[in-house]
Amino acid sequence: MRDMAIQAEPTAMNSSDAPKIAALQHFLLRSSESLIRALTVVERFLGKAGFDRAPWLVIAFAAGIGAWFALASNGHWWGLLAVCLGIAAMAAFLMRVDGRFPLLRAAVSAVAVMIAAGCGTVWMKSSLAGAAPITRPVVAVLEATVLERQDLPAEQKVRLIVLTKEPGSARSIRARINLPDNFDSRNVSEGAVLRLRARLLPPAPPLVPGAYNFARTAWFAGIAATGSALGKPEVLRPGKPAGQIAFLRRSLSEHIRTSLPGSAGAIAMAFASGDRGSIAEIDDSAMRDAGLTHLLSVSGLHVSAVIAAVYFLATRLLGLWPWLVLRVRLPLLGSGLGALAGIAYTIFTGAEVPTIRSCIGAVLVLIAIALGREPLSMRMLAVVGFIVLLFWPEALVSPGFQMSFASVMAIVALHQSGPARAYLAPQDESMLSRGGRRLLMLLITGIAIELSLMPIGLFHFHRAGVYGALANVIAIPLTTLLSMPLIALALLADFVGMGAPFWWLAGKSLDLLLGLAHWTASQPGAKAMVPAMSAWQILLFVAGWLWLVLWQDTGRVRLLGLPLIAISAFSLVTLRAPDVLVSRDGRYVGVIPQEGTPMLMLRGEAGSYAYDTLMESAGQGDGDSLGKQGLASYPGAHCNHDFCLVTLSREGRDWELLISRGRDPVPMRALAAACDRADIVISERFLPQSCQPRWLKLDRAALGQSGGVAINLTAKQMRSVADGQVGHGWWRPEERRPFRAVTTPPR
Repeated sequence: MRDMAIQAEPTAMNSSDAPKIAALQHFLLRSSESLIRALTVVERFLGKAGFDRAPWLVIAFAAGIGAWFALASNGHWWGLLAVCLGIAAMAAFLMRVDGRFPLLRAAVSAVAVMIAAGCGTVWMKSSLAGAAPITRPVVAVLEATVLERQDLPAEQKVRLIVLTKEPGSARSIRARINLPDNFDSRNVSEGAVLRLRARLLPPAPPLVPGAYNFARTAWFAGIAATGSALGKPEVLRPGKPAGQIAFLRRSLSEHIRTSLPGSAGAIAMAFASGDRGSIAEIDDSAMRDAGLTHLLSVSGLHVSAVIAAVYFLATRLLGLWPWLVLRVRLPLLGSGLGALAGIAYTIFTGAEVPTIRSCIGAVLVLIAIALGREPLSMRMLAVVGFIVLLFWPEALVSPGFQMSFASVMAIVALHQSGPARAYLAPQDESMLSRGGRRLLMLLITGIAIELSLMPIGLFHFHRAGVYGALANVIAIPLTTLLSMPLIALALLADFVGMGAPFWWLAGKSLDLLLGLAHWTASQPGAKAMVPAMSAWQILLFVAGWLWLVLWQDTGRVRLLGLPLIAISAFSLVTLRAPDVLVSRDGRYVGVIPQEGTPMLMLRGEAGSYAYDTLMESAGQGDGDSLGKQGLASYPGAHCNHDFCLVTLSREGRDWELLISRGRDPVPMRALAAACDRADIVISERFLPQSCQPRWLKLDRAALGQSGGVAINLTAKQMRSVADGQVGHGWWRPEERRPFRAVTTPPR
């Protein structure tokens, strides 16, 4: 009987669990059926879409590069590679054992491999090309070989890239050094050897979150230090500039400066030689706010103009030679000569990444024309993007790369769309009507480009021109059809001493361009400014925008990108400026007393780098008179020579900020008592352990680890420069130093 009871217990238990097991099995079955139906829908969509795979694979490659920059340690990078390769291997394995969903599995496998390839490519480039910055500021006597010379007449400065030994070490480093203003640098060119006393600093990280990251740029450029020469350098051996491209470029710039002085000559130098060092800040700012700054950097517009001019002249002039016409295909010959001209122009103007990208794209277009293929397509753009990212993966995070590719992708997507093709199709109409249609399409193209570029400009520069589409309708034809040809004619006529009339005409056309820029920038609402954006806001826009422009012939599916763009735009409208901004050294502090009021600055003057950077990061311009007066003018601030005690009210709560100003020693007990009464303490000095505020202590030690910070008091959140950068080679936390007594706080 006992045996029977023992046997009966599990039977009873199994019978009571049977409904639960059956329900679980039913749930799993329903879930698997739902999953299979969803996968079937995706498979059917991929089969019918007929999309071009190349752009999406390059996007995946770029996503891997971006993930490397976003992730902050070797462990994260190895984890990403392992996950991607594991997904690719699993998809390949399932494809062999189960024949269903072949397109989906192939897509998942290819995307995973490309993401891993992008991460591995930029990781390898960082390891090979990255130059570890010097560990601390130092003043030393250097013997340096000049690698590159940069003339900046607008700033009255000459800057050198030199090769020297790191002070206190045998390591050879590249350093960027500014020469003294009163130094005669005519004998200083590439190849010169100098002995100089210089103060060297590690390349600077962003001053505050969202600001320009020069340390990252210097890492990939191989620059380990920056600084200035103290006193006049001694030229041990002059350079030998004869025949050097850099010397020829400087000679051309000097010739243009002599032939066409003033602002017009500075713009002409940028067009002809890629030298932007003579452009005045007021002109550069006007061009930027008018949406015309792309005209100042040698990129697609300039390279295309040079190639088109050579192609046109070659085919027309060589067409006058009957013997050649009968034996050679002129389009093929013209394409070859145009490609050579584009390559030469790219090398001569400095071979910057945007110029190289433009040159590669233009050469591919010429090849397509010579072969009778579609000259401008997303596939061609994908090939160009992959080549650039393969050799210069760090270009992905630069505004030049993003804006140049976004503009070209917008043009291609617009002109390949059905409505645009129908609108531009040949019609039986008058020349005036045809010109009007072309002009309207140019305006629509400009609007599409501006809408594509504005979020990128707001993310990197916190400002963007609003009327750029309208200004470009005039500026682009003016530049390509009048200014650049006149500059070329003036340079050619100078060989026979007859260039003066052409220089005069070129100057008038460039004055017209500058007048357009200043007039556009001065209009109400000409520039939009927002506080520093977070990464997810720009990523939402990019994801939605790519989905919108890359899908072809898929009906309403491409419109699914619009909600992502709308969410990104709405987040910008509701974006709030940080309440407090603190620079990486604690010296510069910006405080917004109330929402919508100008930021008040502790130290810094309007026009200085620190002042402008903090104001732009807060989404503000130069500020009004209250902002320029500084933090001491705020009624809620009580300042003496040593400290400022600032009270900020946010949603019914008062926040007490204690900010140091002076450097005189004070009793530690008084400092500790003041810290106890404060919510936040900010100091450029190292503070003792006895200084313990109620929430946040930002002294030199803390800021040395975090970098500059942005504080949101309402959400009680702090965002730092170090977020997402700690594991990268260009980030070097500052070493902690012994405490030195600080000054007496206000009572």
